Amino acid sequence: MAHYSHAKVLPADLSAPPMVKAWQARALVVAILFAVTAVVLAFVGGASGWDHLWRGYLVGLTLTWGFSCGGLLMLMLQYVTGGKWGLLLRRPFEAMSRTLWLIILYWLGLGLMLSRLYMWANPGLVKEGVDKGLINTTQFNAIEHCLQWKHPMLNVGTYWVVGAICFAIWFFYTSRLNAMSLQRDKDTLAATPYWIKKFENLSGFGIVVYSLTMTALSIYWVMSTDVTWYSAVYGLLFLVGQAYQVLAFAIIVALALSKVEPFKTILRGVEQYDLGKFTFAFVMLNMYIAFGQFLIIWSGNLPEEINWYMDRINGHWGIICTIDFFLHWLIPFSLLLSRDLKSNKTRLTRVCQIMIVAKAFDLFWLVEPSYKDAARNLHFSWGILEYIAVPVAMTALWVACFCWELQRRPVVQVNDPHLAEILEPEHAVA
Repeated sequence: MAHYSHAKVLPADLSAPPMVKAWQARALVVAILFAVTAVVLAFVGGASGWDHLWRGYLVGLTLTWGFSCGGLLMLMLQYVTGGKWGLLLRRPFEAMSRTLWLIILYWLGLGLMLSRLYMWANPGLVKEGVDKGLINTTQFNAIEHCLQWKHPMLNVGTYWVVGAICFAIWFFYTSRLNAMSLQRDKDTLAATPYWIKKFENLSGFGIVVYSLTMTALSIYWVMSTDVTWYSAVYGLLFLVGQAYQVLAFAIIVALALSKVEPFKTILRGVEQYDLGKFTFAFVMLNMYIAFGQFLIIWSGNLPEEINWYMDRINGHWGIICTIDFFLHWLIPFSLLLSRDLKSNKTRLTRVCQIMIVAKAFDLFWLVEPSYKDAARNLHFSWGILEYIAVPVAMTALWVACFCWELQRRPVVQVNDPHLAEILEPEHAVA
């Protein structure tokens, strides 16, 4: 006996459901509460509290930058590779990319803190470290040599020029891709091959340009917190890390939206499972690159390279490193091996939430030991809680902006060749 199933039909209203506005309101409340908490902690912690507030701000900037510009990266990657996953995640990616204006404001705020975060912006920090006994003679000589050798790049003037160029390029790609997406919606389905080729041509070169510009700012913002450190794959680590966190966030949004229309119609079990597999691939790639850098440097055992890892392993930092390993790689890797988990909305959401928390935790491990008072010296202070308060406040404000952007256009793109396929029933038995 034959059983026939009819294709599903999209609802007339494709706008973002009311829950998105509720998310926005809750995010704003969280942002305000944690911003107030951050200021209180700074006053309680004294000088150390304010120093950690600036460091927490750096982590918050880097994390939200990963969501915003990483959304642009994944949007271009989708246009180059194609596939049904783009129909599901394209609108969240676009909304993430359009929050670039907030990241620009965060970047301008970082510019006001350069003298407290970077030795290349304030050589007085080197003398301060020597006076406090945090920098010995060997370290002093190495720092002075690196400051002199890297000065053509690591100086305040170049910081502003390079940052402005990078943001101008990202703004061009963001505005162009988002504008073309709306133009494609207004065109006929017959024009799809033209649009596919146009998006591919712009995005293919855009991925290369973004990789280079993103590497430049990852060096300025994070790598240069320790002027003696260098790595040939540092930019690649951030590139893959951004895709890691963006994919996790986009899946959380898509699964939450699938509870109501119109996403309820288009998110089938097979596409959800494919998204889980895609996430698993980025978890493995992230793990491979990070471990590859560690293995090469550790086996080389060169004093000018290995100290960076020693600062992040000794003095109880090994505990943080171990937790980072479990949260960032082992737990997501192990859980995403399960076929049942990738088919379960609640469990897949939990894994993606762990991945985002792990990314923030990894940034803490990257940033805090770069400062001599914390290198090989993990210790509790009220100030260190800024690494929770400030990034949460900044991320919550970013989420509110993302929700606002998500409501500005339909959450499903109807002029897509994969739409007919994705509306087919999952189990049609002939």
